[in-house]
Amino acid sequence: MSGDVFGNGMLLSTQTRLIAAFDHRDIFIDPDPDIERSFAERQRMFALPRSSWQDYDKTLLSDGGMIISRSEKSVKLSAQAAGAIGLDKSTATPFEIMTAILKSKVDLLWFGGIGTYVKAAAEADSDVGDRANDAIRITATEVGARVIGEGANLGVTQKGRIAYALSGGRCNSDAIDNSAGVNSSDVEVNIKIALNPAMQDGRLPRDKRNKLLASMTSEVGNLVLRNNYLQPLAISLTERKGLANREELSHLMSVLESQGLLNRKVETLPDDTELADRYLNNRPLTRPEIGVLLSYAKIVLFDQILDSTLPDDPYFATTLAGYFPQKMQKPYAEDIAGHRLHREIVSTILANEAVNRGGPGFVQMMSDMTGATPANVVKAAFLIRDGFDLPKIWKEIDALDGTISGRTQNDLYAQISRIVTIGTYLTLQTQIGTSDLTEAVSRLRNAVKVLRSMISDEIIAETAPLAATLEGEGASADLVLEIRRLSALVIVPEIMRIADATGESMARAIESYFTVTETFRVNRLIVAGERISTSDHYESLALSRSLQQLASARRDMVIAALTEHGKEKRPVDAWIAGDRLRINRIGAELIALGDAGDLTLAKITVAASLLNDLAHGRVL
Repeated sequence: MSGDVFGNGMLLSTQTRLIAAFDHRDIFIDPDPDIERSFAERQRMFALPRSSWQDYDKTLLSDGGMIISRSEKSVKLSAQAAGAIGLDKSTATPFEIMTAILKSKVDLLWFGGIGTYVKAAAEADSDVGDRANDAIRITATEVGARVIGEGANLGVTQKGRIAYALSGGRCNSDAIDNSAGVNSSDVEVNIKIALNPAMQDGRLPRDKRNKLLASMTSEVGNLVLRNNYLQPLAISLTERKGLANREELSHLMSVLESQGLLNRKVETLPDDTELADRYLNNRPLTRPEIGVLLSYAKIVLFDQILDSTLPDDPYFATTLAGYFPQKMQKPYAEDIAGHRLHREIVSTILANEAVNRGGPGFVQMMSDMTGATPANVVKAAFLIRDGFDLPKIWKEIDALDGTISGRTQNDLYAQISRIVTIGTYLTLQTQIGTSDLTEAVSRLRNAVKVLRSMISDEIIAETAPLAATLEGEGASADLVLEIRRLSALVIVPEIMRIADATGESMARAIESYFTVTETFRVNRLIVAGERISTSDHYESLALSRSLQQLASARRDMVIAALTEHGKEKRPVDAWIAGDRLRINRIGAELIALGDAGDLTLAKITVAASLLNDLAHGRVL
């Protein structure tokens, strides 16, 4: 069907209704295709050497179906064919027919060949640089399809993609939709490098190596496609935030630009003025724009990880091994461990995972909030990922593909992303992950196991409204309950820090932690603060610092209570009794702020200052 990209795409689903297609020779129109018979015919054609659409069995076309040579001067269309592509006349040139196909009201407009067919209205055909298709090219707002898929390179200009997305269409960019091709080449080369020592010393003759390579084709395909699953998911979760992603993405662009790593004009990204105007008018960054930032975030993070000692951590030996197909992991374990590009492979995997799971601005945001290096942010994120066994939860959510709505599925993913973000921040702030990563993961797992039984139903029930919504939309009760438990357990790094600082058991630490939390309405303040909208980077920074101060002050209060009154049955109550007048006065103001329904940045800043005074014995 005129090339592997288009042909493979048309054989990926038995449910595809191919209504129209064109290539450099022919135009194909099947107004009401029989799904099973047309799929079988496409399979036959795909296997037929040097085939064209003229080889399609025309008896299988639905009423009015046509196969038209592009060499025709003028074509008499059947009423069904004209209706299928939305053409309002019965006689048309091949150029007019192809333009109509591009504008058709369909689910998917799929590009699988050479040519740029869609541009922004403000672009001239001369800007596109594809003179061969000037006669049929359309503007982004003329596209009738709900989704554009770019199996080819540059089927749509970047400005065209952005315009299409701003008008309600769904698309990524060719770099995102086509990343598996480049990824496949990388994996193939790295596999051959890993096997080369075995070939040189005679352990693996060339003919056996070639058979091994062929036998691993399917697994390599699945490994590569996994990244193609996660990249669009990361874009979807960032897009899902809507106007709330402004600070994350705006600041990322500013930082990259200040470091000479990003040219917004070259990448068709808005400058600060245009960005402010767009968000003011409810037009946040689109999927194609987020995709660009996703790529830049990975490229920059890769270099930062490679320049650190993180790739050398023994903990990532299994990460390196997992990059390669299972058939070669055991027999060639030493060759894989000694791979001359092992640091680059590990750095790539870590950067992909951190950005795919956290979003484009995740690492920069964590660095800004904690002062940690990007490599330490990634280390903390992996500690949370494996300490909380999040891959198991992600796998359960992945398994829901096609069984619940995509929106609900993304809501589930977003809950885990929130756990990653909060957990990473708390890990960095409490410094519980500074030790060897293997040891740190083991400690965190043990702490999570201990604290699971100590988290009360009341604490878990705080997420009940969300749980009811997700269960009502098809998510299983067990999965939702586990996500709710993990949301409550995300405070484990703080409990570990308190226990370490006081020498008390985690049971005592968590009991005192929740006593302070409830007494001074700390969670209400933090949750309300997280909902405050900020207008610029500095307001966002002020809010972030205030929320950090609230969390730090709570932790310091618990440590003070356990340190000074550790022998008491209720150490927090004893701590309060020791300075009751001051604590009651400040506490009353905090409770009033926590119970207020209209918290502002100013109020949350005051609340953070009050709690900090309370924690450190200062007098107002």
